[in-house]
Amino acid sequence: MSTDARIVPAASLIPADAPFPKAAKVALGMPQLRKNLAHATGTIRAKRANVAGELDDWERLRDTASAIKADVQHRLPELAIEFERNATAAGATVHWARDAQEANEIAARIVREAGADEVVKVKSMATQEIELNEHFEAHGLKAFETDLAELIVQLAEDKPSHILVPAIHYNRTQIRDIFTQSMGDAPSGLTDEPAALAEAARLHLRRRFLSAKVAVSGANFAVAETGSLVVVESEGNGRMCLTMPETLISIVGLEKLLPRFGDLEVFMQLLPRSSTGERMNPYTSVWTGSREGDGPRDVHVILLDNGRTGVLADEVGRQALSCIRCSACLNVCPVYERTGGHAYGHVYPGPIGAILAPQLEPGRHDDLPYASSLCGACYEVCPVKINIPEVLVHLRQQGPHEAGEKAAMGAAKAVMARPRLWRAALKAARFGSMPWRRKGFLRRLPWPGSRWTVSRDLPVPPKEDFRDWWKERQR
Repeated sequence: MSTDARIVPAASLIPADAPFPKAAKVALGMPQLRKNLAHATGTIRAKRANVAGELDDWERLRDTASAIKADVQHRLPELAIEFERNATAAGATVHWARDAQEANEIAARIVREAGADEVVKVKSMATQEIELNEHFEAHGLKAFETDLAELIVQLAEDKPSHILVPAIHYNRTQIRDIFTQSMGDAPSGLTDEPAALAEAARLHLRRRFLSAKVAVSGANFAVAETGSLVVVESEGNGRMCLTMPETLISIVGLEKLLPRFGDLEVFMQLLPRSSTGERMNPYTSVWTGSREGDGPRDVHVILLDNGRTGVLADEVGRQALSCIRCSACLNVCPVYERTGGHAYGHVYPGPIGAILAPQLEPGRHDDLPYASSLCGACYEVCPVKINIPEVLVHLRQQGPHEAGEKAAMGAAKAVMARPRLWRAALKAARFGSMPWRRKGFLRRLPWPGSRWTVSRDLPVPPKEDFRDWWKERQR
């Protein structure tokens, strides 16, 4: 993936064999997609800045959250065992899954044991990560998304393009068409008015809620001290899924653990402000095990590794496990705003995806750390202070490098280490680059420089460097 989103069209960043259906690639033309992204992310950015600015202790909250997450990473095995003990004591059944295959098999077995062949789902990145829906479909089970945006994406046989607003790449007319074509009970004469679309989805989903025996969720947080799980959401669909079915399956990444219930006080201030720009989430659900006559009677928690312990072993890269999936980094990223989420080829897009995907699946996404200008905007807004630029550079250093690149970097290092050679090289570059200058940039250098300029602009060498400037003023 290119580091320069101004030159390389986003469509060209998606491989022909990318694991996304055609709809994911052509839902909107790039101008419309960029317009949607700019409007939505700009709105969320402004709201976030306003509500974060209301708190005098915002930076202290960020520091505290960062420290809590670092503590979790240092004590992860201990906290996971503590969570299992307390959740089990409260009536839940805790399962351990080393990878996606194990997690999917456990979930499918529970659904069958409940005598069901379909489930309703709360929006969950973990279930997207392990491709639970696809596994269910391949084994005769059906998963119905109940989050409005996730429902749109599912009906379109598409993939989400944003962590917070998965259907951001569709406009309302396209959503109307999707409902009309793929939602069997869509009312006749459905318009593209937002209220009409929401009402159609509400009536469609209400029937699912009332008939479902099993629900599947993720969790925003898992509290080791009490064995509690927490889900925050904005539509109420999560509350319906978490309370009405007889069986509840929650698939939770190990990194979602928190040591103490009191730690929620910190994250419940940071998460809504950083994600939706709200002071609090409209719906916050907390449950601990099961209780007769109060919600699901059969509660299962699947603790998911799926590469997380491998990430934990990297002292620099493990910061990625602090992520609370707020999407603040996506909303300020200039690369994401130009390309959209599908260009990343992974369930986690944007800056956080660029450091998380290569670590969760080593060898498969080694190009993603280069999908960044290293401007640092993501670090500035991250509520848990993940130093994403630091991890990006770290992963770039670890990634594969061609022999030619290594040779070029070695030569550059040798020249830069010798002041006389460096000055001579600068002078040669000033004169040698003349034929390829275009409006202050070198856009099409001959080989081997073309390997760089095919996807990047190279600034024209300055007419006067600092040493010359300084020397001239000392006369």
